[in-house]
Amino acid sequence: QLQLVESGGGLVQPGGSLRLSCAASGFTLDYYYIGWFRQAPGKEREGVSCISSSGRITDYADSVRGRFTISRDNAKNTVYLQMNSLKPEDTAVYYCAATIEKVGVQPMCIPRAFDSWGQGTHVTVSP
Repeated sequence: QLQLVESGGGLVQPGGSLRLSCAASGFTLDYYYIGWFRQAPGKEREGVSCISSSGRITDYADSVRGRFTISRDNAKNTVYLQMNSLKPEDTAVYYCAATIEKVGVQPMCIPRAFDSWGQGTHVTVSP
């Protein structure tokens, strides 16, 4: 059974940093495109960042580019999201998601492209 578990969320002051982790169990991440998404209260779920199975291709939302960094350690079956210079508008529940990456086809970094989801971790940025 595919399972994704997020961790690392919490309360942080503006300008602070957090590192989120997404650990997979029941399958190996080696062949999966992984995405981080977030959903703030009253808003739709939005893409934050995605990474190809090899780790060579990454994608970022304009709102986080230059502040967030996605990475993966396939040996540890884990994907990370390093979040720096956090802003109050980054407050949301953060989810990781996975979808098989077929040879020669890179999925889009949008929620409907993903079929396995974690339960989410809360991130609150507040003074």
